[in-house]
Amino acid sequence: MKLTKKQAARFLLHHHGLLGKHIYEGKAGALAFLQNIGLVQYDPVDACGKNAELVLHSRIKGFKKSDLNELLYIDRALIDHWDKCMCILPVELWPYLSRFRLSASSGYYSRPEVMAGYEEVLSSIREKGPLCSLDVNIPKSVVWPWGETALSRAAMESLYYRGDLIVHHKKGTRKYYDLPERHLDTALLHAPDPHRELSEFHMWQVKRRIGAVGLLWNKPSDAFLGIHDFNGAFRNEAFASLNKAGEVFPVEVEGISGTLYVRNEDKQALEFACGETQFDERLELIAPLDSLLWDRRLIEAIFGFDYRWEIYTPEAKRKYGYYVLPLLYGDAFIGRVEVVNDRKGKRLLVKNIWMEPGKKLPKRAFRAYITKFATWNGCKEIVME
Repeated sequence: MKLTKKQAARFLLHHHGLLGKHIYEGKAGALAFLQNIGLVQYDPVDACGKNAELVLHSRIKGFKKSDLNELLYIDRALIDHWDKCMCILPVELWPYLSRFRLSASSGYYSRPEVMAGYEEVLSSIREKGPLCSLDVNIPKSVVWPWGETALSRAAMESLYYRGDLIVHHKKGTRKYYDLPERHLDTALLHAPDPHRELSEFHMWQVKRRIGAVGLLWNKPSDAFLGIHDFNGAFRNEAFASLNKAGEVFPVEVEGISGTLYVRNEDKQALEFACGETQFDERLELIAPLDSLLWDRRLIEAIFGFDYRWEIYTPEAKRKYGYYVLPLLYGDAFIGRVEVVNDRKGKRLLVKNIWMEPGKKLPKRAFRAYITKFATWNGCKEIVME
């Protein structure tokens, strides 16, 4: 198939439930969206909603932050798990990611000095139920990826990576862990890895990442981060095998060199998005780690929008700001906005708005959106700085 850039943009947005009227609604809609996309990236920073909450807010009509909490920790339909990075994904994918848990059982995360804390952590949780690292007093520290930390924390995280613990719930950014057998179905917990060969696993992961973005090329990309034992040669093999098996199909986009691929099950959605249907112009703020944006070069090539998340950029070197969100209107990115939830004052601070060249802010639509966004964040006042 040959697409114009506008058709490619419309498909991507339709695929993500961002084009025209909402196609997902409420808690059931949030689960349906995640089952289609496959995963949403978790990040603890909460300037105006955490990344996963912002992703769902932009897609799901009537989405509440409590909906995600219920799906994770009451319904257990979703689970916190390492995948691309720290992610939230449907719980039924537990067996498919056993390679990560197996690899965590050896090497850096399971060093003898970390394993020394396992038994005390596990016995405390068996006796007392869900605990965080502050609840287990082991007067030792170890070197961890970000520096020296308490042995209790390292041991808990290591056991979590291995699958011996799961996240029971979170309080703010703090994780409380429990034994998986207390919350996961026994058959699911002990299900074998569906992929006997590494090549099968790579095919599955590459197809998932294509689905998480919508369409992808066979090039180095942040969209492929975190795939176990993966490199360029394995990526080439996975794309070739998926194409040969009819699991994906190639498309060409005008003005973009190289072939892009779409999941076979998304072909009907692609044809629909490329048709003559007129979609309402909807305005949304997009999360900084949204899977739509995982391949920033692809977004720039299709939408002409250059986005960089500057949270870890030194302040003096930032072009825009600390936590700046892309502003989507209709089928185009028209600007970016820095919004901060002043929880103490219950105020939503709109610190700045930067419009793209030639674009104008749809003031009425933005005013209506930011009013709802403030309410969603528990704010009673909006301050336009």
